[in-house]
Amino acid sequence: MLSVGKARIRLMAGDITKVPTDAVVNAANSRLAGGGGVDGAIHGAGGPAIMAELDRIRPAGGCPAGGAVATGAGKLPAKWVIHAVGPVWRGGGRDESRLLASAYRTSLELAAGRGAKVVTFPSISTGVYGYPVEKAAPVALRTVADFLAAGKGPIEEVVFVLFDSGTFAAYETALNAMTPKRRTS
Repeated sequence: MLSVGKARIRLMAGDITKVPTDAVVNAANSRLAGGGGVDGAIHGAGGPAIMAELDRIRPAGGCPAGGAVATGAGKLPAKWVIHAVGPVWRGGGRDESRLLASAYRTSLELAAGRGAKVVTFPSISTGVYGYPVEKAAPVALRTVADFLAAGKGPIEEVVFVLFDSGTFAAYETALNAMTPKRRTS
């Protein structure tokens, strides 16, 4: 766990569709049309109401990498789903880290704007989009920590809900690198 001002960042292993929260972030595709991985799990657990709302609000041409839109949460134990579009990894030289940070920041802005106190995130872009998790985790954690440090909005806790042990280990390593080391004399 990392405390940032009055808020905290926490990691947990598990299924993001089962964690009670105010806003759950979905790793969506740019078409906002459902898919596999986290996206498929969120739509499956939340039911058709989420897609029906997306069909009503979907921007022409979809949502660009780094962007996000919000819907209700259907049957999920949440109030809202924030559908964030991360970048496809193309080797790191095509602004992927800036786009990934934007997806996290935009998600937090949308959640805070709705009054969310607790936000849960998956590891965006590290599945089929191929972003190496060891590179994505520090971007995700630093972006969230910077947002929380700025004190914008009511968010008190951000929980990264990570599905497998490799992803959890990468986030744990990145979080430990951010945590000030205590000196003993």
